[in-house]
Amino acid sequence: MPTVNAYAARSATSPLGPITIQRRELGPRDVLIEIKFCGICHSDIHTVRGEWGETTYPLAPGHEIAGIVTQVGPGVTKHAVGDRVGVGCMVDACGDCAPCRKGEEQHCLKGMVGTYGAIGRDGQVTQGGYSTHIVVTEDFVLKIPEGIALDAAAPLLCAGITTYSPLRRWGAGPGKKVAIVGMGGLGHMGVKFARAMGAEVTVLSQSLSKKEDGLRLGAHHYYATKDPETFQKLAGTFDLIVNTVSAKIDLNAYLSLLALDGALVNVGAPAEPLSVNVFSLFMPRRVFTGSLIGGIPQTQEMLDFCAKHHIGADIEVIPASKINDAYERVLSSDVRYRFVIDAATLK
Repeated sequence: MPTVNAYAARSATSPLGPITIQRRELGPRDVLIEIKFCGICHSDIHTVRGEWGETTYPLAPGHEIAGIVTQVGPGVTKHAVGDRVGVGCMVDACGDCAPCRKGEEQHCLKGMVGTYGAIGRDGQVTQGGYSTHIVVTEDFVLKIPEGIALDAAAPLLCAGITTYSPLRRWGAGPGKKVAIVGMGGLGHMGVKFARAMGAEVTVLSQSLSKKEDGLRLGAHHYYATKDPETFQKLAGTFDLIVNTVSAKIDLNAYLSLLALDGALVNVGAPAEPLSVNVFSLFMPRRVFTGSLIGGIPQTQEMLDFCAKHHIGADIEVIPASKINDAYERVLSSDVRYRFVIDAATLK
C-alpha cells in the first residue's frame, strides 16, 4: 500500500498534526489523485471532535478535494492522467439500489461511503483530503472545468453542491424570492448560485457586519435577524429559504417568513436537535425539509454551472500548520468565506 503524508486527529480532544496514512493499491477502475487543495468544512470539525457520534482515530478529514490525476487503473475510461478533478463527500456506493440508479448516490440504500471516517471497499477506515494523495473509484471523481482555479474549486465539492442542490430542487429562478440564512462558507455560495439562477436574493444574518460582502456577491437585500422587526417586515415573503447555519435557530420564526407553499430547507447540521411547531406549517401549507449534498451527476452539473457563470468560492489559502488555528476561526466565524489547505505544505 502507498504511504502518504497527511494531517489527522488522534482523538476527539487533541489538535490535528502530521501523520502518514496508507492508501489502497490502484484497482482496475481506480484513479490516483495528487491533491492540490482541500477545503475545511464545519463537518470536519464536528466529526474529528466526536460531535456527530463515534469516530475512529487517527482520522484525516477533508471532503472538498481538488487535484490532478497522476495514475489510472487499466479499466478506467472517464479520466486520464493530467486531468483536473475533484472529490466530494462520498467515494463509493452500491450502484445497484434505486437511488444509485437515479444518480442520487448520497441516498444509497446500503449507505454511501463517506470520504473519511467510513469503511471503504478495502475494509479500512477511509481517510480524507488533508493529505497529499487519494485513491478513488472513477465513478466518484468529478471533472473540474477549465476556468475554475483549483483552490477556489475545492469548496464547491461540499459547500457548493450542498447549496446548489436544494436551490435546484425547489426551483430557484426568475420570479422566485429566495432567502439564504447565514453568510458563511455555505451561505456565500448560496447567494452566488441563487443570483446566477435568476432569483431575487435576500441574506438573513445575525448582524449587518457582512452586508457589503453579501451585496457584492449578488444579494439584492440584507437583513439582521437580531432585529425583531425583520421577522415582522418579511412575514410571508419568501418562496424558498435555505438555512445554512450549523447552530440552533428558532425554526418557527423562520417558517413565518414563507409564502404559500414556500419551503424552508435545512442544510446546516447543528449537533443538537431542532424543534418545530406543526402549526407553523399548517395554514400557508409550508414545507420544512432537509437536503444532503447531491448525487454525482448533479455535482458535475454544478461544476459546469460554475464554469459557465464564473463562480468559485471566496477563500483563504493556508498551510497545513495553520489547520488548528483555522478550526478555531471557523467556530468564531472569522473567515471569508472558506479555508483551503495548500496540500503542498504537507510534503
